[in-house]
Amino acid sequence: MPRTDELLEKLGRAQFISTLDLTKGYWQIPLDESAKERSAFVTHLGLYEFNVLPFGLRNAPATFQRLVDGLLAGLGEYAVAYLDDVAIFSDSWADHLEHLQKVLERIREAGLTVKAKKCQIGLNRVTYLGHQVGQGTISPLQAKVDAIQKWPVPKSKKQVQSFLGLASYYRLFVPHYSQIAAPLTDLTKKKQPNAVQWTEKCQKAFNKLKATLMSDPVLRAPDFDKPFLVTTDVSERGVGAVLMQKGPDQEFHPVVFLSKKLSERESNWSVTEKECYAIVYALEKLRPYVWGRCFHLQTDHAALKWLHTVKETNKKLLRWSLALQVFDFDIQHISGASNKVADALSRESFPESTG
Repeated sequence: MPRTDELLEKLGRAQFISTLDLTKGYWQIPLDESAKERSAFVTHLGLYEFNVLPFGLRNAPATFQRLVDGLLAGLGEYAVAYLDDVAIFSDSWADHLEHLQKVLERIREAGLTVKAKKCQIGLNRVTYLGHQVGQGTISPLQAKVDAIQKWPVPKSKKQVQSFLGLASYYRLFVPHYSQIAAPLTDLTKKKQPNAVQWTEKCQKAFNKLKATLMSDPVLRAPDFDKPFLVTTDVSERGVGAVLMQKGPDQEFHPVVFLSKKLSERESNWSVTEKECYAIVYALEKLRPYVWGRCFHLQTDHAALKWLHTVKETNKKLLRWSLALQVFDFDIQHISGASNKVADALSRESFPESTG
């Protein structure tokens, strides 16, 4: 299955987007004769077999995704799909009409149908996979955010799980989601009773998740034709990093947030070692964005400006320096006061997370 964040990033950069919804989903795929008997089910009227791919089979999503991937083979530069949700994206209107025509021809040749009421044609911003995307930005779907805002206080473990399931879908827009939601996730553990014991900590976490999503959070869709900026920082408890890029307003906007809690062993490293580890961790996580591109990296630890010239003074730093040689970047020193976002992420104590 494709990663939703990769699909959203592709659409986010486009100026014109169309989305198509394939009608009846799996039922558009006929079953082989040998497969029909494996779909058999018993009713009070007798034994029945499916002639088409039924919903609920373990391999049904992968089978349907393989069909759509084959349908769009060779069109990946302007067409993507997640199951039955097909998206066509372009930078100009003339290109978009051509791209849309090619995709529709493929669908017709394959004998598939789309549901017209659910299609969005030639828009600047569209709703796709529960997000608003287009014109360089990605944001949560407002209807879903409103539903979270109006969610009543959960009374049972199942209600807590339902709330977390919806809220966690937008966790990439919530810095420190794991830490904020910890009091709520603790309520879903097996040892906890079905009737939850709602505490003040739970209420604070509940309110903070709602407030963060209601603050209209927006991430910038990456533009791989423009340079990236990576900032890193470390505290006694964790490391933090932010991938940023300049927008049309010439201001830096976040593309990806990263954070990781340091283990007890890692916490005992020297400051320079921890600062270097923050860079190694960040660049490994951001490899799909920065690999093969020249970019700037900012840190508030001045000693790391000479990271590339490290010799045999510290074997750990030497090993990391060699690992970083595959990246094309220059280190810039900035003051701690100017490194606010990465600094804040590093000072939160929560499990490793990416958004």
